Order: sequence, then structure tokens, then C-alpha cells
Amino acid sequence: MTKKLLNKTTGSFLAFSVLILVIAAPVFYFISEVLYIYETDEVLLFHKGDFVKDSRNFSEDDIAAWNKYNRDVLIVPDMGVTKDSIFGKSLFDSISGEKEPFRLLYAPVEINGKQFTYIEKSNLVEMEGMVISIAVMFLVIIIILLIGIILLSNRLAKRIWSPFYNTLQQIQDFEIDKNNPPHFIDNDIDEFSRLNNSLDRLIEKNTAIYKSQREFVENAAHELQTPLALFQTKLDTLSQSSGLSEEQSGLIGSLNNDVSRMNRLNKNLLLLSKIDNDSYFEKHPVVFNDYIEKHLDFFIEQAASKSVAVVVKLSKRAAVNTNPVLAEVLINNLFLNAIRHNTDNGKIVITTTSHSITFSNTGQDVPLNAEKLFNRFSKADSSTKGNGLGLAIVKKIIELNRWDISYNFHEGLHNFTVKF
Repeated sequence: MTKKLLNKTTGSFLAFSVLILVIAAPVFYFISEVLYIYETDEVLLFHKGDFVKDSRNFSEDDIAAWNKYNRDVLIVPDMGVTKDSIFGKSLFDSISGEKEPFRLLYAPVEINGKQFTYIEKSNLVEMEGMVISIAVMFLVIIIILLIGIILLSNRLAKRIWSPFYNTLQQIQDFEIDKNNPPHFIDNDIDEFSRLNNSLDRLIEKNTAIYKSQREFVENAAHELQTPLALFQTKLDTLSQSSGLSEEQSGLIGSLNNDVSRMNRLNKNLLLLSKIDNDSYFEKHPVVFNDYIEKHLDFFIEQAASKSVAVVVKLSKRAAVNTNPVLAEVLINNLFLNAIRHNTDNGKIVITTTSHSITFSNTGQDVPLNAEKLFNRFSKADSSTKGNGLGLAIVKKIIELNRWDISYNFHEGLHNFTVKF
């Protein structure tokens, strides 16, 4: 499954961003929690230092009063604590009515020469709320930032890759046999400019070669027409000479067949060349039904050599706007193909609808190779007299008119359907 270049780069960037977000969120929360606990511990030590400075002359009554009015700080008799000690503990909070996390400081203090233990606690619930708020804010900022970067990156990528997609579209639309070369847009990206220049040179060179080959085929076919006609005439004259032996008559007949095949091949090549050169550009309304009915006797006569029955089902009027000469060639080639690849005592069925015409014929009991069927000089049966250009010409006419042709093998019939 292929992906567009833009989607691929944006998808990779999005995956990397999500990965960073998933890793960064818990790390950020953990670091914030550690920093807050560190700051809380610092505050506890700071409070203890202040108390030590202010409580040097405290009396027993002052200590009792202090313990009475300070909810979070207690001065208790010496508990044997020798140094400042801070740790976390879950304690019951009378205000909230439930256990909450606290940081507790136990520190030794001396008041009026007597040792006491300083106990201060700090509720961490506020810390959790604050850290969560900061984390949520951080996530929102990161998500907005990522969305912004992705949208901006996608927009910039579209603008940057726009010349490339334009070049790609023009190459897809380019057909060497059409006189419509691509025109690549100017851009300020060195790589794309070099690509367009290379494609321009490649297309120009190959178009020139193609035109040269096409002109060669057309000229060669033209030049061959006269000597072939002269050769045919001389063979006809020779065949009417008196005193020919049976062997000589057979040889002349064989030469006649060969010349006829060369004549058909030459005419087909010339026809293909003219179609390639857009010589049949004039279009007029054509009704296939009328042509088939007009030439039905000729078709039946051609099919009689193999005792092939011709069945015509012109249920709908198949009318198109096309070149009449090419329409005639199309019908003739499809019909001759149905005869050549038919069996003795077979049948041909011609069916028309308002948007299609179908030639169905008996023949081989297996489907033909549809991929090579319309290639030039491709013959399903090498024993036939065809030159392998009939269906290639049909395909060319179909392409010229922007129609569609399909082949299928169904219930013992080979079906060629032209849709227009």
C-alpha cells in the first residue's frame, strides 16, 4: 500500500511528536514533584532556623502557648533526635477529615539550656494540585505547540512540494503520440528545477525519435504501395500467360497470396500511421446499426467460407459522433477478427445497445490472453492469415475517441464490447 509523500513525512513527524509527548509528560510530573518536595523541605528548615533564633529565651509557658496556637509546629521534650530529619508520611488531617501526605521535620533545639525536639509538618496536598495544574498546563501548551508545528509543517511542505506534484501530474498526463508536451512551472528550488530540465530534455529527445520513427513508417508504407501494386499486376499478367505448368501456376498463386498479405500489412501500417498523425480529425454523426445493416450481406458472404452463422441483435440505436472512415474500419476489423478466429459451423452474434456494440464469436474453448490481445503483431493463433494489426487498430481507434473496449469469455463465446 503506497502513501503520499506529504502524508508519510507528516505521519512520521506526528508519531515522533506523540512519542516525545508520552515520555515527556510523566518525566515532567516526576521532576516537578521532586522540585516541590525539595522546596518544601527548604521551607521547613527555614522555619526551624527562624524558630531557633526567636526562641532562645522562651519559658515553659511560652512553649505551651506556642504549641497551643501553632497547628503545624510542636515543641516537645527531647525525643533523642540528634540531627534534622525530614521524611514523608501520610497523616490524618482534622480539617479535611481524611489521611493526607505530609512532610515532617524532626529537629533538635535548645531552649534556655534544655533540649527539645522541634516537629513541623507541611501538607503536600496543595503540592499535588499545583503539580497537576502545571502538568495539565504544560500538556496543553505542548499539544497546541505540536498541532501548530504539524499544521505549519504540512502547509509549508505542500507549498514546497507543489512544483514536484505539478511535474508528476504533467508526466502522468503526457502521451508521446499526442502533440501536447508538458509545460513545467518555474520554481526557485534547485533540485526541482534540475528535475524539470532533465525531463524536458528527455521528453524532447524521445518525442523527436518517436516522430522520426512514425514518419519513417508512413514514408516506407507510402513507398511500398507502388512496387507492391506493380508486383501484383505483373503476377496477374503472368498468371494469365499460356503454357504455364501446374507447378508454375501453384507458385504464382502462392506469390499472389504473399503479395496480398504484404498489401494488407502495408495498408494497416499506413492506417496506423495516419491515425497517429491525427489525419482523421473530422467527426460526423455515425449510426453503427445503419452500417451493419448496409453491409450485412457482405459480412454473411465473408462468413460463409467457414459456414459461420451471423446473428444480428440491433435492439438499440448505437449512435456516435466520430470519423466515418474509422468507424467503418472498427466494425470491419471486429467482424474479420470474429471470422478468422472462429471455427467451422460456428457463429457470430452482433449486439448493439444505445451505448455499446458487442461482437461475440465461437472459437477456442479457452479464454484468450487479454493483456496481449490488442498489442501490435500479437496473434492468438499463428495459423490465421491476419497480420496481428487488426485489434491494434481497433484499440487505437477506441483511444482516439476516448471509448473503452473489453474482452471476456462467457458460455463458449469470445465477447469484444466497445462502450461509448
